[in-house]
Amino acid sequence: MRAPLVAAVDVGGTRVKAALVDPAGREVVSLTDPTPAGLGAPGALVGVVVAAVEALRSRATDGGEPVEVSACGVVVPGIVDDAAGVARWSANLGWRDLPVVEPLASALGVPVALGHDVRAGLVAEARFGAAQGFSNVLFMPIGTGIAGALMLDGHVVVADGWSGELGHVVVVPDGPPCGCGASGCLEAVASAAAIERAYAAASGQRRAGEAIAALVAEGDEVASRVWATAVDALARAVVLTTTLTGVSRVLVGGGLAHAGDVLLGPLRDAVAASLTFQRRPTIAEAALGDRAGCLGAACLAFDLA
Repeated sequence: MRAPLVAAVDVGGTRVKAALVDPAGREVVSLTDPTPAGLGAPGALVGVVVAAVEALRSRATDGGEPVEVSACGVVVPGIVDDAAGVARWSANLGWRDLPVVEPLASALGVPVALGHDVRAGLVAEARFGAAQGFSNVLFMPIGTGIAGALMLDGHVVVADGWSGELGHVVVVPDGPPCGCGASGCLEAVASAAAIERAYAAASGQRRAGEAIAALVAEGDEVASRVWATAVDALARAVVLTTTLTGVSRVLVGGGLAHAGDVLLGPLRDAVAASLTFQRRPTIAEAALGDRAGCLGAACLAFDLA
């Protein structure tokens, strides 16, 4: 019998990532499937997680060796009440006040922990990734949207599930409309989707965020102008957060982080130029990529033991 494992499931807007994870953070077996529609329906989310865990168990026992799953961690986007085990709200996935922990624990027969995908990703970065050794960290994934998670004095800030909506801090008054109903939010200016929209409006061509980053590296004037606007907005958000919280480490994750120094170089410069008395944080790319949420779910499950 191998050492007990935990099941970890990250339910995202486009994909469900799941794994059986050992105490060292190694994914013994994993799977990634498209996120099905209709997860707001009664029992739908629980059914998806149960199916994922059973598929993992089946794959892990293909060699005939028994597998013990001691707990399950599940992370989702939106507003999450970790303590109550309830997914309060998700605009993209269509649920409100959805009980998760109790029905899942009953279905799986093991303890279950529920958490927010980005906060859990920060926990994973602190244990296995680029936040190791730091107690005050901002984790800022930049993709289709922008999220944030804070660790202060070694504790991830939850605030009853309401913390971390960095993408909806207004950085450009009277700026582009945001899906939340406000205007000029960071997400509406500096997310990958926002950069793609701005580039298309300025050039008449549609390109993905990675392609725009490549154009910036080549010195393309239009791409560089759009990129600079986004970097300036990101810097404002980082400076605001640093001033308010005193973080000493900023980790940039999500798809846009793959641009590397094309993004991080000017972001570091812009932040440094705006700080006066504040502690200057180091700014780095997150280490765990798109597996941060799944590994974070595993951390939540191990913490139940």
